[in-house]
Amino acid sequence: MQYSKVEICGVNTSKLRVLRESEKSELLRRMHEGDVTARDELISGNLRLVLSVVQRFANRGENPDDLFQVGCIGLIKAIDNFDITQQVRFSTYAVPMIIGEIRRYLRDNNSVRVSRSMRDTAYHAMQVKEQLIAELGRDPTVEEIAKRMGRKKEDVVLALEAIVEPVSLYEPVYSDGGDTIYVMDQVGDKVTDENWIEEIQLKQSIRALPDREKRILYLRFLLGKTQMEVAREIGISQAQVSRLEKSAIRRIKNG
Repeated sequence: MQYSKVEICGVNTSKLRVLRESEKSELLRRMHEGDVTARDELISGNLRLVLSVVQRFANRGENPDDLFQVGCIGLIKAIDNFDITQQVRFSTYAVPMIIGEIRRYLRDNNSVRVSRSMRDTAYHAMQVKEQLIAELGRDPTVEEIAKRMGRKKEDVVLALEAIVEPVSLYEPVYSDGGDTIYVMDQVGDKVTDENWIEEIQLKQSIRALPDREKRILYLRFLLGKTQMEVAREIGISQAQVSRLEKSAIRRIKNG
């Protein structure tokens, strides 16, 4: 399976250009100033990024074209929601968005398989329900459906629940012609975009520290060692450990 040659809308993605970070920053700035063409350039210039993410899901047996198009949706969401005031590389922000979109697609399209016998029971129950509605002039109870079928009530309930389609978090539940409210808007979640960006910034700040300062933070805050213990292990004075620790924390806070 050659992902480098996936064609979307007749375009060979292996021939698409790859934007440099400086070019992405400039296009994002222009887009936020209202340049519509900049947004289109950002999308086409990051399609290779989508391909690199799609490769992670190559062993799922899914159609690569479908995954690519779903990944493009994640890319567009990343472009539209990226905050240019944050000191975060666009690709660092976009990759999790693309992965998340593909995972949602895989989850929503790979529901638990229902056995043939259970599906037959469910469809028979729905037919019986329609018959009883016509006879009784009202919705029948589960007990009445089960009795007509000669089955246990529990078997009928289980079969009917098994064929209910899962609800997507992106299914709209209300729209007044303007903003739409989706299922996900009504589900509590402590993780926000702001928390996510802050976590990315924190990791980048720590990664940029000199090795000795990273080791001091590791020993102090992950292993719980005292400054004296850290000083002995590294071979410097406690005063130096204190100074380097404060300097590292200050650099992380300043981003």
